Amino acid sequence: MTSLPAPVAGAKKLGLVIDLDTCVGCHACAVNCKEWNTGGHSAPLPDFDPYGANVSGVWFNRIHTFEAGEGPDSRTVHFPKSCLHCETPACVTVCPTGASYKRAEDGIVLVNADTCIGCKLCSWACPYGAREFDADEGVMKKCTLCIDRIYNENLDEADRVPACVSTCPASARHFGDLGDPNSDVSKLVEERGGYALMPEMEYAPVNRYLPPRPAKTAPGCTGASAALERPTAAGDGTHPLLRWMDRLLSR
Repeated sequence: MTSLPAPVAGAKKLGLVIDLDTCVGCHACAVNCKEWNTGGHSAPLPDFDPYGANVSGVWFNRIHTFEAGEGPDSRTVHFPKSCLHCETPACVTVCPTGASYKRAEDGIVLVNADTCIGCKLCSWACPYGAREFDADEGVMKKCTLCIDRIYNENLDEADRVPACVSTCPASARHFGDLGDPNSDVSKLVEERGGYALMPEMEYAPVNRYLPPRPAKTAPGCTGASAALERPTAAGDGTHPLLRWMDRLLSR
């Protein structure tokens, strides 16, 4: 099995912060991710029967859409999901060949296609469903945080962000060092009560979600809008709607 790298003092924890309040579910992030990575670090990303009845393929970023509540109090929430680049990722520690690995210097989790045997143990170990199997090459693939963009000195500095971040029309996606409490993304998480997905799994995902802001409701209103306004349970810092999403994603 594969070991995790020893902690490095001052190392970055690069990741994404996704604002569920402003995400409109347009799928632009998924499409631009597909376009960039089809020719990037883990290229190619195949599609099978794209216009038929049995569509399948490799997508690093997928958007789930949920309806919370009923009637006039219902609310649509778009929930983008990709690799969370966990601090203690089970997908790495179960890998029998060392193909899945975590970089000590920035926390990015990657796959070495040359040593991956396509056993899919990593996909079974990942509770977030973030691993993708490339049936053409017989190897596992996943989000790389666009490592070939964020360190590419041939690009303007403003473009050195993951493809999904660069294309979001609603500015719902943010990228930066979540290990630095003074970074813009860390401050955003602190201000908005950013949430780690399924923290009870103890894999310590780096990515954070910003919960939807409460909707204004009339006195006595029930349903999704009211649920967003209710305080979290004592001793539980998890937003109620995100707890509900956790249950759906873990089924």
